[in-house]
Amino acid sequence: MTARHLLRIGKSLATLTLLGFLGACGGANDTLVLEDTAPETIYQRAELKLASGDPDDAAVLFAEIERLYPYSDFAKRGLIMQAFSYYKDRDYENARAAAQRFIDFYPADEDAAYAQYLLALSYYDQIDQVGRDQGLTFQALQSLRTVIEQYPDSEYARSSILKFDLAFDHLAAKEMEIGRYYLKRGHYPAAINRFRTVVEEFQTTTHTPEALMRLVEAYLSLGLTDEAQTAAAILGYNFQSSPFYDDAYRQLTGRGLAPEAKGTSWLRDIYRRTVQGRWL
Repeated sequence: MTARHLLRIGKSLATLTLLGFLGACGGANDTLVLEDTAPETIYQRAELKLASGDPDDAAVLFAEIERLYPYSDFAKRGLIMQAFSYYKDRDYENARAAAQRFIDFYPADEDAAYAQYLLALSYYDQIDQVGRDQGLTFQALQSLRTVIEQYPDSEYARSSILKFDLAFDHLAAKEMEIGRYYLKRGHYPAAINRFRTVVEEFQTTTHTPEALMRLVEAYLSLGLTDEAQTAAAILGYNFQSSPFYDDAYRQLTGRGLAPEAKGTSWLRDIYRRTVQGRWL
């Protein structure tokens, strides 16, 4: 949450004295007829709920403003805070729904970037485990890209770039996990397909050196020495200080081979582009 949004909550906390009767009345909070309550009062109560660690009830109150006073300024403010409250409550589906409504209703508002960022976070925070369905990762990448491209000057752009890179790396990690699984069980063509994906589509991630080393291992297991030598040559040129290159080099020299671009495989094309700088 940004300083501006925290400031909003801070300002509402300053009204605690004025709203003190709400706490003093105990159960009166639950029996107050919202239809007879001014939108600013509901908004203040919702922020107090949020500040006191009750985002679920806060989201309900913010939603009531949207329902009872749909065309008011408090409805607009309440909608973005509703999205944030759901997000804080880890109710990601409702957080996305509220954030998307804000974007649809107020696309030119100053908080539209924040709404898009919340929408992206609601996907991003669910991709913490490599073994989970990667559909959420793709959704997070798409939403983060929207922040980066549509709101490049916003305060959320830099954070979105960092998270985009981490999510992209996460997808590569998934490919590596599956590739290792196939490699360990001797399913070398299937393993090669996964490692090739990392080298071709995720070459900017931290997993590329290992992917190249695993390609050396898989191709040697199949007796395809040209491909193994070429993969090692690419690895040595780009990541010579990596322990993965040391491993690949030992595998080759153990068979009397050396890193060298050979043959006409897809790896020779990668070598031509990344090492020789030739694209045609």
